[in-house]
Amino acid sequence: MRVVVIGATGHVGTHLVPRLVRAGHDVVALNRGTREPYHPDPAWRRVQRVRADRDAEDAAGTFGARVADLRADAVVDLVCFTPDSAAQLVEALRGRCGHLLHAGTIWVHGPAAASPLTEDDPREPFGQYGTAKAAVERLLLAETRAGGLACTVLHPGHISGAGWPVITPVGNLDPGVWRALATGAELPVPGSGLETLHHVHADDVAQAFELALHGRSRAVGESFHVVSERALTVRGFAAGAAAWFGREAVLRHLGWEEFRALAGEHADASWEHLARSHSASTAKARALLGYAPRWTSLAAAADSVRWAAAHGEVDLAGAQVPLTA
Repeated sequence: MRVVVIGATGHVGTHLVPRLVRAGHDVVALNRGTREPYHPDPAWRRVQRVRADRDAEDAAGTFGARVADLRADAVVDLVCFTPDSAAQLVEALRGRCGHLLHAGTIWVHGPAAASPLTEDDPREPFGQYGTAKAAVERLLLAETRAGGLACTVLHPGHISGAGWPVITPVGNLDPGVWRALATGAELPVPGSGLETLHHVHADDVAQAFELALHGRSRAVGESFHVVSERALTVRGFAAGAAAWFGREAVLRHLGWEEFRALAGEHADASWEHLARSHSASTAKARALLGYAPRWTSLAAAADSVRWAAAHGEVDLAGAQVPLTA
């Protein structure tokens, strides 16, 4: 099968492209050409590389045609963020491609009303990112129901793994959170710490895309959550991470106003993540695709923090994340 992967050298694409090559597919990697894959793999030597600036070509109305001219059997779109961008690609691929697979987000759900979330739960997103992704999902699934282009939507949780900054136990990207947990310092936490975060390793997201591609008849017209086996509460995540370093998490629970004053630029991200408090079910992806995440939320986060510390992006004060974490 000839497969075009849009955003191929990003975090998920870094894992997905070698998977597809090893499965025997003819892979075209389309990206801006500004970086190499996160991890080297000999499979990339068998990949056709195509450079394209999606934003510029979307604005010019040429991106969809550019992808269609690559004559793919299937297109995996990892970097579509607006309904207009999705619509242009659908129009160009309709009748010329057999399957479009789109990377969504569990943020198509708003604040969780039940747990775990299922794909059938109402979509009540808030914020630009989740709202736009929900609109893309509606567009793609309506296209399939109308007998047009066959589409599948996969909704990852908080993508983690080596090479990628990971959402911390307080829902932001502040590297100081990891230092506090590594050293036994006090960690300010907004609220009770019972809110949930649902991570997923990038390779498990890649696994799901590969399964959906191979299981086309079961995947077309469907959306799937792609997350780890279980979400973590703020408290549980902090305790698990502190244990990497032989520590106990020392948490100071604060009201949101006080937390905002301490967290500064990171406070908004914390609120965005913890206000949603997502825990998503993978039952549908397991039943229809055979999805089986290899990484727990905690192990996926450990892979990220281990890499960040080794590359000077996180200061753990000499502590190390064990390989068995």
